[in-house]
Amino acid sequence: MARTLELRVGAAGDALDRFEAAWNRVAEGRKLAPLRVLTLQDLPLLLRTLTPARWALLEHLRGAGPSSIYELAKRLGRDYKNVHTDVSRLADLGLIERRPDGLISAAWDAVRAELRF
Repeated sequence: MARTLELRVGAAGDALDRFEAAWNRVAEGRKLAPLRVLTLQDLPLLLRTLTPARWALLEHLRGAGPSSIYELAKRLGRDYKNVHTDVSRLADLGLIERRPDGLISAAWDAVRAELRF
């Protein structure tokens, strides 16, 4: 089964609403399905977060498989420090996984974006 992340642009309250709904489902004894959603405050933040260079990094990891940061920088023809910074940010957001063997990998098979006004 493909792991898909829903990427949304919206207010912080949206995430709190999802948390409250999940809390209520658990309190009622209903099963809780994992919710894979990343909400960013607005479109400018989304564009600063998922830059073309970061998107290319994610695409490469998804296609080529796990890699070290050094190898990734070399394959992308980018400076190691900049790739390290991008990997750290994407890992903080849950878009990249750091594996126990020291390699990094794409956390998702697909990212679906929803932009609302």
